[in-house]
Amino acid sequence: MAFDYIWRSLWNKMDLEDKDILKIYKYRAQSSSRRLTANTTDMASASYHISNLLEKMTSSDKDFRFMATNDLMTELQKDSIKLDDDSERKVVRMILKLLEDKNGEVQNLAVKCLGPLVSKVKEYQVETIVDTLCTNMLSDKEQLRDISSIGLKTVIGELPPASSGSALAASVCKKITGRLTSAIAKQEDVSVQLEALDIMADMLCRQGGLLVNFHPSILSCLLPQLTSPRLAVRKRTIMALGHLVMSCGNLVFIDLIEHLLTELGRNDNMSTTRTYIQCTAAISRQAGHRIGEYLEKIIPLVVKFCNVDDDELREYCIQAFESFVRRCPKEVYQHVPTIISICLRYLTYDPNYNFDDEDEDDNAMDAEQNDEDYQGSDDEYSDDDDMSWKVRRAAAKCLDAVVSTRHEMLPEFYRSVSPALVCRFKEREENVKADVFHAYLSLLKQTRPAQSWLADPDAMEQGDTPLTMLQSQVPMIVKALHKQLKEKSVKTRQCCFNMLTELVNVLPGALTQHIPVLIPGIIFSLNDKSSSSNLKIDALACLHVIMVTHPAHAFHAHVPALVPPVVACVGDPFYKITSEALLVTQQLVKVIRPLDNQSEGSDSFDPSPYINDLFTCTIRRLKAADIDQEVKERAISCMGQIICNLGDRLPTELPGTLLIFLERLKNEITRLTTVKALTMIAGSPLKIDLRPVLPDAVPILASFLRKNQRALKLCTLAALDILLRNYSSAVTPVMVDAVLAELPPLISESDMHVSQMALSFLSTLAVTHPSSLGQLSGGNILQQLIALVRSPLLQGGALAAMLDFYQVKGRMGFMFLDQYRDADWSRYSQSAALPHKQAYCSIAKCVAALTRACPTEGPAVVGQFIQDVKNSRSTDSIRLLALLSLGEVGHHVDLSSQPELKTVILDAFSSSSEEVKSAASYALGSIAVGNLPEYLPFVLQEISSSKRQYLLLHSLKEIISSASVSGLKPYVESVWSLLLKHCECQEEGTRNVVAECLGKLTLIDPETLLPRLKGYHAVSSSYARSSVVRQNCIGDFLKTLEDPDLNVRRVALVTFNSAAHNKPSLIRELLDSVLPQLYNETKVRKELIREVEMGPFKHTVDDGLDLRKAAFECMYTLLDSCLDRLDIFTFLNHVEDGLKDHYDIKMLTFLMLARLSSLCPSAVLQRLDRLVEPLRATCTTKVHAYSLQNSVKQEFEKQDELKRSAMRAVVALLTIPEAEKSPLMSEFQSQISSNQELAAIFDSIQRDSSSANMESMDNQLKDDIFP
Repeated sequence: MAFDYIWRSLWNKMDLEDKDILKIYKYRAQSSSRRLTANTTDMASASYHISNLLEKMTSSDKDFRFMATNDLMTELQKDSIKLDDDSERKVVRMILKLLEDKNGEVQNLAVKCLGPLVSKVKEYQVETIVDTLCTNMLSDKEQLRDISSIGLKTVIGELPPASSGSALAASVCKKITGRLTSAIAKQEDVSVQLEALDIMADMLCRQGGLLVNFHPSILSCLLPQLTSPRLAVRKRTIMALGHLVMSCGNLVFIDLIEHLLTELGRNDNMSTTRTYIQCTAAISRQAGHRIGEYLEKIIPLVVKFCNVDDDELREYCIQAFESFVRRCPKEVYQHVPTIISICLRYLTYDPNYNFDDEDEDDNAMDAEQNDEDYQGSDDEYSDDDDMSWKVRRAAAKCLDAVVSTRHEMLPEFYRSVSPALVCRFKEREENVKADVFHAYLSLLKQTRPAQSWLADPDAMEQGDTPLTMLQSQVPMIVKALHKQLKEKSVKTRQCCFNMLTELVNVLPGALTQHIPVLIPGIIFSLNDKSSSSNLKIDALACLHVIMVTHPAHAFHAHVPALVPPVVACVGDPFYKITSEALLVTQQLVKVIRPLDNQSEGSDSFDPSPYINDLFTCTIRRLKAADIDQEVKERAISCMGQIICNLGDRLPTELPGTLLIFLERLKNEITRLTTVKALTMIAGSPLKIDLRPVLPDAVPILASFLRKNQRALKLCTLAALDILLRNYSSAVTPVMVDAVLAELPPLISESDMHVSQMALSFLSTLAVTHPSSLGQLSGGNILQQLIALVRSPLLQGGALAAMLDFYQVKGRMGFMFLDQYRDADWSRYSQSAALPHKQAYCSIAKCVAALTRACPTEGPAVVGQFIQDVKNSRSTDSIRLLALLSLGEVGHHVDLSSQPELKTVILDAFSSSSEEVKSAASYALGSIAVGNLPEYLPFVLQEISSSKRQYLLLHSLKEIISSASVSGLKPYVESVWSLLLKHCECQEEGTRNVVAECLGKLTLIDPETLLPRLKGYHAVSSSYARSSVVRQNCIGDFLKTLEDPDLNVRRVALVTFNSAAHNKPSLIRELLDSVLPQLYNETKVRKELIREVEMGPFKHTVDDGLDLRKAAFECMYTLLDSCLDRLDIFTFLNHVEDGLKDHYDIKMLTFLMLARLSSLCPSAVLQRLDRLVEPLRATCTTKVHAYSLQNSVKQEFEKQDELKRSAMRAVVALLTIPEAEKSPLMSEFQSQISSNQELAAIFDSIQRDSSSANMESMDNQLKDDIFP
């Protein structure tokens, strides 16, 4: 009572705005009061609160209804809310009632409530909602129809996806479908038809797989609408049919296509013909993998309609061609020349304008030409009724599609398409011109991946290559672009800059002769006040790329014109322009004073007039503290370049600038960029004086070595190394000690790149400050070095840095070999052994490096090694290390003075340890390299007389691999004869070693030895043929793929795989003849499968398995090296067979399938239904109960890995757009979701694949650090 009295008193004294505020206050106060009285249990509280809201929704005040509905929506969005049956019924009834509310805002809120409500109520309540919405959609009230249509779309959008197998989604969709089909068939009310078609399209897109039984009736009601007199109805019908074909069955799809073909053949009405062409294109876009087999009937009809004098029809026909090209690459292949011809014809179709080509050609290259008349010409010839520009635009887009998808036709494109596109750069319609530019950009981008093999000097292709053809067309391209660079249109100029950027990326240096023509156009855009920010950024980016990819002398004549606009852009208030301009400024500094001696004309060009302007604009940005982070970093890099290249011309400015660098070095945000800049300055050949800042800078740099930022540590080590090299006199022992204190944690196997940089620093320190290394002996750094040497991960650059360090220390007179040997070797004097053979190899290399660096200790060390091998009490680990060390030392030092060395090593061949025997074989070969006249005849004699040919042949292989060509030539004939004698050895391992030796030996004198290998193919022994096949001429060796012996064919495939991987240019032109033989080897041959009895059991042996495996390995390699030469659909046929083969083959084909999903998604999508079934069979295979009891652990692991590999292929397939819309794939997804084991594997692989995208970032770190 008191509340109502206060309310009435205040109400009578307020204006309208205050009354609204008071209503909100009253609403909130009443809600809070009732919520407090109902706060007993959660369920009771929720029910009471909902009841309270429902009561307010019946208020006559629209504001109360709005606020109550809004609160209800908030409650429904909470995951914790639970409604009883009565509350569900009341809420549903109220929301449906509010859909008819007189207030539009309340209606909108009620529609929004439907989304969360669907997931909170039971299925029968959802059906009630759908029934009501469908009924309201047929209402005579337009507002109610609209709001109900929105409500239905909201409900459909909230249903679980079809792949989840939800019963609710299936039930709701089926209920909606019947109502919609009848509404679509109702011809009287067009607005109802439009809404129903819109909802039908949305439902088919989201839940089409659940409506398979309704697809025939849906098709029956949609097809008549294609002839509707209302164009809007036709368009929405086409949209619905496009979504229908993604999930419908084959019978429905055939009915639809046959109907379209019949109507197109009849051609009763031009308007409906346009509609049918549009519908065909839409079907192709949505389900191109299904329409491909009908293209033979469709394309001739479309070609015929292209000749009809109807611009709109021509546009639709060319759009259909574009769809066919993109979605049906295999089936459309034979029609591509026709499509290109049509597109080239209509690319120039402009009946309302006649270009004066002759005048344009006469004036195009005039750099001083006045372009005002041309710039104003667009408006003069504009025609609002002209539709021909749409035909030209469609032709440009279709050519873009052809160029993007037919990589193998690049030479043809450069002969026919490229000149035509260049000629159309003068297009008068801006949108069409942009599409022409985009098509040419696609052509350039298609050319880029091919550079690696097209530029190969050993490539076997004859005639013009795309790169050479592009090179010849550069003058024509520049001529066409010249006038466009001064166009009024911002969009046109942006396209020009993008094209120039891509052109120089494809052909670096191609514009050297055309710089004078292009620079004025770039400057025009930089100075033009009407230029947008994006245009200036594109112009600066283009200028930067051109300057990077062309010699400095080409720009010297244009520096006076370039510096003012670039300096102005550095001062631009927009940070992105400033950032890009600083990049250009940095490159401009390299242009005006290149530091490399090879730069032509660098001595004759005087940079003095420009130094002050460049320095002033950069220092202003360097000093500013309130600028964007990117600008800060670019300013630091640019100033670093200025000091590096021009520091000797800035004597007064240099000290102050270095102090600014010191401040930036202390800032956590800018320190990494500053370290890079200091590294650049310290490495300058101008010997910039950094002594004033070194006392403060070096301790700061030392502190960075303990930071967690890996890039910072790497850059800091590089900076310290260059400072030591170039400023050793200014680096005091105190500074060195500060750095050495931080080094031990960095020398670790956990990060080999950081370890390598740390070791390089120590090597430099040993040269510049030898006294500082005296503290290493017995210190933490030495212990870390020894631990790193024993790591199996020490290889490559890190191992080379380690060897350099030990050699430098030895040369500097640090005689600590005994300490090192005691620390390392005594550890293995008992039975202990290193966990990996690589550790022994690393230790042996380090010991050899120390021995070579300390020649006075060498003989004693070698003698000790020999004794270690001879000693019967030595463990295998000691013998292994001693033999490897002898080999490493003997490789560089003549050990012929050790009389018992040969006997000791030959005795080691009889060791019981395979690793010791292998080490002895390596040691003998490596020692022989140090003195060929002494040891090579000995090795050849032993091979001829001994029974240990396998080990001795390995020694011979080491000699051939490592010895100099001049040293080996006198022995070639004797070695050759010996090897041929062992070609026919029955042991495959021996034959493989002989093959490697023959190949390496042939490279020493190919003119003489290669013909001998060819002649050896005719021998009768298959063992001999398999030994020589590896090293024959490619054309001849491919004939061995038809050899009757399985082993010869297998070795031929292994060699083919090696060639495809390492030298693809050798086999590219031969693929047409080789691929049929390769594919033939992927087939399972029943005659090669036999049964072997093992006691009471029978075991199946497949003698052709190794051959098939070699063939599939070749196929996988060809995906990377020769993809453009493969017929992907033929390739997929054999991949499909491999999915049903042996375990090893399946693993390979799963990898291929994942690779193909990213390389050729359209082709894989067309075969998706055939690929899913073998994947499903692999994933759902179960081990029988009997097998469970008798299988070993390895078999379980094998089967599990097979499932995981198949699931990886599934995840890769799902990355293809529209793959999940396939009915079979959708069904398989539901099966995975319902199986706990498969769902867990699927989720795990999805997480792994998303995290794997981050791994490539580390691979680019080195490029980021050392640009």
